Amino acid sequence: MLELIVLIGLILLGVFIYDKRKRANEGKEVPPGFLETKEVNIDPVTKVKSRVYYNEATGERFYKEMK
Repeated sequence: MLELIVLIGLILLGVFIYDKRKRANEGKEVPPGFLETKEVNIDPVTKVKSRVYYNEATGERFYKEMK
C-alpha cells in the first residue's frame, strides 16, 4: 500500500513539474533576443500550430501560437 501511495505521489509531482516547464516556453509575446525560425509545430491533439523562435545566446526555444 505504501508503494502505491509513493508511486501516485511521484506521478503527480512529475505532471506538475512537466507542465510548468512546458508552459514556460510558450506564450503570445516573443521575449527579447529570440529570432524567428522557419520551423512550425502542430500539436497532434489540439491541432494548434506554433512558430518556433530561437535564442542564439542561450540555446532556448520559444513556441508562439499561430492564428
